[in-house]
Amino acid sequence: MKANTHTQTGTPARIALDVMGSDNGVSGIVAGGALAALDFGASAHITLVGQSTQIESALAALEQRPDNISVHHAEREITMDDSPSDAVRMPDTSVAAGLKLLKSGQVEAFMSPGNTGAVMAGSLLTLGRISGVNRPAICALFPTSGLRTRPVLDVGANTSCKPINLLQFAALGSAYVSAMEGIESPRVGLLSIGEERSKGNDLIVKSHELLEKSPLNFIGNVEGRDILSGDVDLVVTDGFTGNILLKFAESISPFLTSRIRHQVSTNIFSRIGAGLMSPFLRRLRRAFDYAESGGAPLLGIDGLVFICHGGSSPRAIKNALAIVKKMIENNVIGAMRKEMMNNTALHVDAERRMSGQTHEQETSLESSHG
Repeated sequence: MKANTHTQTGTPARIALDVMGSDNGVSGIVAGGALAALDFGASAHITLVGQSTQIESALAALEQRPDNISVHHAEREITMDDSPSDAVRMPDTSVAAGLKLLKSGQVEAFMSPGNTGAVMAGSLLTLGRISGVNRPAICALFPTSGLRTRPVLDVGANTSCKPINLLQFAALGSAYVSAMEGIESPRVGLLSIGEERSKGNDLIVKSHELLEKSPLNFIGNVEGRDILSGDVDLVVTDGFTGNILLKFAESISPFLTSRIRHQVSTNIFSRIGAGLMSPFLRRLRRAFDYAESGGAPLLGIDGLVFICHGGSSPRAIKNALAIVKKMIENNVIGAMRKEMMNNTALHVDAERRMSGQTHEQETSLESSHG
């Protein structure tokens, strides 16, 4: 992988962190931003976006205030109860302010633990899509048996998809993996109920045809059990299926914790065994802990936007910021723009050519989310 320009020039990666709208208030998000800033040192600068009095109070409560943190005031907060359509009409929110910083080039990425729908809608309105992309996708990172994470997309941005959407998700995911992992030609798997090309519903069968004809390294259908094996570099699915998969994966860590505690409480031999195996059990539990990856990038937006869990802990925020920093340094947005520009077969015309539809017959694929 080529050395990134930030490393070569010594310029810091610039990230805007929305501190408003999370489940647990401002202090935890600020604490996570501070932890990351201390780790990054001169290699990054973090701008905390939100109500400045609350941010300053949270910073004052910390043992150490990092030098590479600044505050950008935004008066209003988007709550989890606000609809995306209402939220985008609020010009003075922390989400709007952070996205404007990104649009103007004052920062290189925007990250938020707030209302996902509002962040997506605001990103589309403020930044637009990468040329050739019809719909953005949320990309979640899943653990594998090889101890490396692999992306699955879409996991919730689009509950109703067409084959061209899944083709573009595959292209965006391939560019992401190539830039972040240095894999020249990432292996793409299409999530289905069987490996045979005829398996799956109409969306999957037609998506399989498009992917086979594309310039991507498509290896065929994969089943749910294959996601954690690491045999593919990314898995593509529609947002409805992907979100169910994501929510199930998020339940595994608390389930394991509950079962381990129950088993340990049964007798002294179980407690001894658990003590001996505790390092392994902790690693196993962390593999499915959302806080390890911190959140999910929104791919297809013409700017780096990262969505975090509403209940993100300081550790989750810190880990998410580390991923965002790496995305900036490895120029993920440039890789996705190049992928879409160089391969016109990935554009919406590809589906029309395959199906024989005319432009008038083609249903619009434009959607803010879902």
